[in-house]
Amino acid sequence: MLIRKLDEIRASDRNVVSDGWESARVLLKDDGMGFSFHITTLYAGAELNLHYTNHLEAVYVISGEGTIEDLGTGETHELKPGTLYALNEHDDHIIRPRTDIITACVFNPPVTGREVHDENGAYPADTSLEAASS
Repeated sequence: MLIRKLDEIRASDRNVVSDGWESARVLLKDDGMGFSFHITTLYAGAELNLHYTNHLEAVYVISGEGTIEDLGTGETHELKPGTLYALNEHDDHIIRPRTDIITACVFNPPVTGREVHDENGAYPADTSLEAASS
């Protein structure tokens, strides 16, 4: 059984801060659950163009408000507490928080820990399996 406390994660190297967001990585690949689980804060006024080409993500909004724009369809959806969005087709999107937004996020495959978005808005693919088989 794994027991984690958010305040301890936020005070550790599992808390990743980047431009426009901060992510407390509660579960990671090495925890062996098959997914990673994060509590992420998206900062008010940020414009986050993201495109997870190597991961699927589900996001549940706990608090805050903003919008998510699906760049594939041009549709914009409101984000508010109780909303879930799932990037089930590696959807290219832009998040625009009007207030700080706190979310609970799940990634598959799980992230390893220190990832930040690359120039395309993606996390890199986990190449540890490729390296292990070489």
